[in-house]
Amino acid sequence: MTDEKYEMMCGIEIHQQLDTHKLFCDCRSELSEDGTGGIYRRLRPTTSEMGEVDRAALAQFRRGYGYRYQSCPCETCLVELDEEPPHEVNPDAMETTLIFSELLGASVIDEVQFMRKIVVDGSNTSGFQRTSLVAVDGSVEAIGRKIGILSVCLEEDACRKIETSDTEVTWRTDRLGIPLIEVATAPDMRTPEEVMEVASRIGTLLRATKRVKRGLGTIREDLNISIPDGARIEIKGVQELRMLPDFVSNEVKRQKMLLRVRDILKGRGVKPVPIELVDATEVFRDCESKIISSAIKSKGKVLAVRLPGFAGVMNGDNKTLRLGSEMAQYARTVGVKGIFHSDELPNYGIEQKYVDALRDFLGMNGENDAFVICAASEKKAADALTLAVGRANTALEGVPEETRDPLPDGTTKYSRPLPGAARMYPETDVPPTPITKERLERIRANLPEFPEQIKARLMKDYGLNAQQADQIVRQGRDDVFCQISDEFGLSAVAATTFQNTFQELEHDGVDTDLFTYDELYQVFAGLKEGKFAKEAIPALLKEMASGSAMDAAIKKLGLSAVDAGEAAAIIEKIVGERADFVRSKGMAAVGPLMGPVMGALRGKIDGKQASDLLTAAIKKLLG
Repeated sequence: MTDEKYEMMCGIEIHQQLDTHKLFCDCRSELSEDGTGGIYRRLRPTTSEMGEVDRAALAQFRRGYGYRYQSCPCETCLVELDEEPPHEVNPDAMETTLIFSELLGASVIDEVQFMRKIVVDGSNTSGFQRTSLVAVDGSVEAIGRKIGILSVCLEEDACRKIETSDTEVTWRTDRLGIPLIEVATAPDMRTPEEVMEVASRIGTLLRATKRVKRGLGTIREDLNISIPDGARIEIKGVQELRMLPDFVSNEVKRQKMLLRVRDILKGRGVKPVPIELVDATEVFRDCESKIISSAIKSKGKVLAVRLPGFAGVMNGDNKTLRLGSEMAQYARTVGVKGIFHSDELPNYGIEQKYVDALRDFLGMNGENDAFVICAASEKKAADALTLAVGRANTALEGVPEETRDPLPDGTTKYSRPLPGAARMYPETDVPPTPITKERLERIRANLPEFPEQIKARLMKDYGLNAQQADQIVRQGRDDVFCQISDEFGLSAVAATTFQNTFQELEHDGVDTDLFTYDELYQVFAGLKEGKFAKEAIPALLKEMASGSAMDAAIKKLGLSAVDAGEAAAIIEKIVGERADFVRSKGMAAVGPLMGPVMGALRGKIDGKQASDLLTAAIKKLLG
């Protein structure tokens, strides 16, 4: 740490899907709900060129899963199933990566060589992911300073997980092979808020290429976080930008908690615990805990391990010390539902008499002695406790390097050890791609506008304020906005839609990123043609987001526009039904009656036109 005032440092890896065909074949880069077949495989790690087996790959292999792969007619071929060598690298994907690298001012490699990255969790049918280094040493302007870009890579996306059982994982190969740009920053972020701002800036630059996919799951962030005296932790696969600060701050809290645990254990003089499993099944023979009784009935065992010195750190100090949760996450990787430890008992149907009986059985006399138990088949219980005790021993050192998975509440769970360099080796089936000076010069001469240039142009040419222009640029909607404004003269309505309406739709759970250029263009073309009123746009977009085409949505919602004569007749009827109220209020009745009028005509007539017709109807009634 170069600056002691900061208590954390963070780098980001952003993975963005490209809107091209797949990286090594001509299949479409689209997801499918029609997975067919079920090719079954088992994968095992191999040694690298250095003669080492990567620790993350080995941990995945030891889980013992088999993998079943579903294919999709138009989205997968023999390349995805690893039954055919990869084809030539998709030129559009390479071109997009080079354009983005130039936007970052990065140094492009003169010859791009693909590598194989060992992955044996089943997400790749081959047991490895193809990835290539395209550029290094770039930077991005964000949070008032330059953030270093260590690398820009082009790689293939992985399969999509469908379901998991005790022994098998089912994957769908539709996502496998979709091109990804991977951009890795230096660990230059110092606060959770900075992480979100930098990720947002990089995402805006990616969308500026006009060549990336949109929607949830098309861009994912990996976070690499550490604190002083802690360790580098990778949180892999965060999909929501707004959640980044939560993941960062919660990881900082977690590492601080683990450092407190380490200091407490050191203060007690605790030594590493030998893994000595004890069969305590008879102690719990009559226990009514569902997990324990179920395991015993299934001819399983209740195994226990004594943990001298660990009392109070597994779930103590008002539950702010949570080593037990860390141990349980390791244990669950072998398929058990969990473990029990003495800090949380009696609970879960395990009464105090069983806790006391087990303490006597294990010969626990010390005030700080603890225990951990697992009820499952004998092998699973033994494997789970071996991992749990190993994690407890690691707590004596502080924070272990790990890869962790994000959870919906902003916390994380253990996934596997942090991978190392031993998982990389050259790809022999894909020839190198030379990057010539002429190609780079052509790209530099035709670079897309930077976001700040687009923002300035929108404000100058279309009269947008800074907030409206910034929102449209962040969304990457400037191209369709300009088309709508130039062709239909609807810049004000479009700006309101992209800023306010989109925000309301997202609040209701609609992923506005999924609206295509053509869909948005059609909506404003329909508005210009008088098919509906501008007030109908929110309801129309919401219906379209559920899968309806625009014309079908108009019909379903009953939004077909009415002419002035028909609208006037409807309004006069509403005024006539409230004649006494109108006579008592006079022209002041306009405001209260706008609600019923718009309720009857919402989406079929413009609000101003409705107000004018209502005013005329009231004047007519009043004589």
